[in-house]
Amino acid sequence: MSIGIVSAAYISAAILFILSLGGLSNQESAKRAVWYGIAGMALAVIATAFGPGSGKLWLVIVMFAIAAAIGWQVAMKVQMTEMPQLVAALHSFVGLAAVLIGFNAHIELGVVQALSAAARETLTGFAGVLAHKTGVEISILKVEVFLGVFIGAVTFTGSIVAFGKLAGKVDGKAKKLPGGHMLNAGAAALSLLLLILYVQGAGIWALILMTLLAFFIGYHLIMGIGGADMPVVVSMLNSYSGWAAAAIGFTLGNDLLIVVGALVGSSGAILSYIMCKAMNRSFISVILGGFGNTTGPAQAIEGEQIAIDVDGVATALNDADSVIIVPGYGMAVAQAQQSVSELTRKLRAAGKEVRFAIHPVAGRLPGHMNVLLAEAKVPYDIVLEMDEINQDFPSTDVAIVIGSNDIVNPAAQEDPNSPIAGMPVLEVWKAKQVFVSKRGQGTGYSGIENPLFYKENTRMFYGDAKASIDKLLPQIA
Repeated sequence: MSIGIVSAAYISAAILFILSLGGLSNQESAKRAVWYGIAGMALAVIATAFGPGSGKLWLVIVMFAIAAAIGWQVAMKVQMTEMPQLVAALHSFVGLAAVLIGFNAHIELGVVQALSAAARETLTGFAGVLAHKTGVEISILKVEVFLGVFIGAVTFTGSIVAFGKLAGKVDGKAKKLPGGHMLNAGAAALSLLLLILYVQGAGIWALILMTLLAFFIGYHLIMGIGGADMPVVVSMLNSYSGWAAAAIGFTLGNDLLIVVGALVGSSGAILSYIMCKAMNRSFISVILGGFGNTTGPAQAIEGEQIAIDVDGVATALNDADSVIIVPGYGMAVAQAQQSVSELTRKLRAAGKEVRFAIHPVAGRLPGHMNVLLAEAKVPYDIVLEMDEINQDFPSTDVAIVIGSNDIVNPAAQEDPNSPIAGMPVLEVWKAKQVFVSKRGQGTGYSGIENPLFYKENTRMFYGDAKASIDKLLPQIA
């Protein structure tokens, strides 16, 4: 395959990736956008594997077949509730790939520099590119390698910790070693010193030591962030993986890798900013401070949680004209989305207005609730974002909260000492009646008490979400 065809394929793939990102902004076009991404990646892989300078094609094909088989099996087995930790795990692969490619580039550079001038002229592929670099270009290459390995190493261990927290294998509470911020800053400063030494001719030891420091930074950074901030962390790590890919793209001289890495890095950073804004948090405070900082004692909660049975909920829904459903991670865990969809269908068939309210950080992954509802065939036009629907709660007869806690917590507005003080929330308590579907009286993933459960117009609909709604369905007229 000639370089011209490869360049054309890379340009086409880049356009497909851009179309894919653009399409994901709308639910109606999201499925088509995913296929754009698949086509773009397939084109990029084929062009790279068969392009000039590639070698050992048989090995590439074998490894690709093995990886594709593993990926297929994982994708078929993973539940939607496990998607956040799967995404975190995949980010770790990108980070590790960046580390390995960086070390390979360093080793290859050493081999090339050890050859005679005549031998260098016979080299092809990446080795041939290295053979013709000037001293300044080699220095730039070392900076690219160093940055790619550093970002990749931070992404690798950070993603593993995020996976552990999301999967419940690691304690979700924010934990730091004594002198936490100083340790991270010290490791980063030492890494900068190692960069200077590496560019000036230090051997592979500088790269290895920096990698170990970056592994520590990634681990310690994410361990110091609480579980409630994991959606932002996953988005942030997505951004890191993109910048790592872009840095390695400069190392390999691969234009497509640079473009794709920049797309992933910038889109991940923008998404992280949007999510932090939705939580009334600064990006820096999330990354450095973690979740759960308070300025004083939380307000005492008065009253008691009052339970309601299926008959009571059914009566209220049959009498209501307007209903807003707020889904959360509890709905995903109970796999209740199909039951919720059927409830929606029956209520709408009875002439009632039914809509869904989605908070930007509902669940443990951006867009998690939207995907679950789309999977259950809930109409796109009744799934609304927080800013679109929040003002409608006062005129709503019934609000049903399914497995949500922090995103409907009035303490965000009423208690200045709450860990989520100032965070924009769905104001469900302003509806005439509120039903909260929960397994029990726990405080949820973040461990924050919710005054909503004690309000006069709130009733607790205890039990597994799917089982509770299934019992409710036959009683909806």
